[in-house]
Amino acid sequence: MIVQDSQKLGDNLDTPNLDRGVVDDFGAEWRRFDQSALSVAEKTTIFRRYFAIFPWKDLPADAEGFDLGCGSGRWASLVAKRVGTLHCIDPAASALIVARRNLAGQANARFHNAGVDAIPLADGSMDFGYSLGVLHHVPDTAAGIASCVAKLKPGAPFLVYLYYTLDNKPRWYRLIWRISDGVRRAVAVLPRPLKFAACQVIAGAVYWPLARIAWLLEKLGAAVEDLPLADYRHNSFYSMRTDALDRFGTRLEQRFTRAQIAAMMTAAGLRDVVFSEGRPFWCAVGRKT
Repeated sequence: MIVQDSQKLGDNLDTPNLDRGVVDDFGAEWRRFDQSALSVAEKTTIFRRYFAIFPWKDLPADAEGFDLGCGSGRWASLVAKRVGTLHCIDPAASALIVARRNLAGQANARFHNAGVDAIPLADGSMDFGYSLGVLHHVPDTAAGIASCVAKLKPGAPFLVYLYYTLDNKPRWYRLIWRISDGVRRAVAVLPRPLKFAACQVIAGAVYWPLARIAWLLEKLGAAVEDLPLADYRHNSFYSMRTDALDRFGTRLEQRFTRAQIAAMMTAAGLRDVVFSEGRPFWCAVGRKT
């Protein structure tokens, strides 16, 4: 359904490929971090990284597509300016309230309170689609990709970003991640106020110092790409706080190798799969067969 007034809706979804706790947590996250404090320059820089491999030039005039798991609408607010119609889809009605506010000036945005296995768009109707940082938070990621691809016209591109298994990192880096994942599992099950507080402590005590150390080392001429949290060295503390909650506050997280992502995309009916060779890993795009 198209949301005419999301403030009157509740999170009333009951579909198999959805974790209610995850949906509620992300709805709470976007209420706290509505991205209003994120500068246009920083948002644009991050956006360009995600969409570096997206074939904008191949979209038809007045292209119609979807953002699956739009959250606060931070990426949709930039995509909507480039296309004819953008369907913003999220299972958390509270997130859609924020998204509607962030896209208030975009008359071509449509809002849908739905999960990935109940996308309210006709099969074979969309000129493009994307889902960034979402489908690793559903029970069946492969089925989620297939649900998205089903909505595309033949030849239409689909862009996805999924957490990776650090398959391009050294063993010591993966060991650090396993330790951090243990922390995530403990933090994610805390009551929401405690979870929020713990994640903000992590942002201040871990993200910020490691990111600033990487920034300083880079200034001194060192190679820092493989240092933990070096990706945040040019980001604001607001981004770090948001992502710390996103990362450590979520109880359902799946990770995939590049080969696994390619296999899921191909099985879903995508061809010509291309991966971005830059951060964030892994972003991939394919076209509907």
